[in-house]
Amino acid sequence: MKTFKRLLVLAIIVISTVAFTVKTADGYKVGDTITDFSLKNIDDKMVSLSDYKQAKGFIIVFTCNMCPYSVANEDRINALDAKYKSKGFPVIAINPNDPNASRGDSFEDMKVRAKEKSFTFPYLFDKGQKVYPEFGATKTPHVYIVSKATMKVEYIGAIDNSSRNPEGVSEKYVENAVDALLAGKKIEKTETRAIGCSIKVDRG
Repeated sequence: MKTFKRLLVLAIIVISTVAFTVKTADGYKVGDTITDFSLKNIDDKMVSLSDYKQAKGFIIVFTCNMCPYSVANEDRINALDAKYKSKGFPVIAINPNDPNASRGDSFEDMKVRAKEKSFTFPYLFDKGQKVYPEFGATKTPHVYIVSKATMKVEYIGAIDNSSRNPEGVSEKYVENAVDALLAGKKIEKTETRAIGCSIKVDRG
């Protein structure tokens, strides 16, 4: 009987540990409260969401220099910042790739790319790849819209429904979500499938 009880307790511990691990690995879901972060921007200054005192929320985009999908969305990301920063929803871009696993995604390369494309938003380096797993980002680009007042995730997914061709866009997921938040309305689509390149991790 004692052996059975010990095995039962052990089984419960193992199940609890696995469940916790799976939840952590999955990252944030819509409705979850995020933890603020502090990452270095291309101007060599540290940036946190708490720095944005007047913001109503954030369009957080995990993106990079080298992924063709990210490159195809750079102008759209700039356009989102131009449209919504003044309305209280600035873009915060984060490069989650390990530069050892993705040539062209070093911090210095990020500075060059930002200048070439005239990025108007912070472009942060996820050094040590600590932030993207918390979010559960898997692709570049991968978007998370967060409300400032509650720090809750309102939307997760793609920018729109045409990942590579801007001329083929017929549904603007991020714009629709932010417009709904600004109008105090419910977001119709809170989650879509992010389409892009897998985040690069140094396995060596």
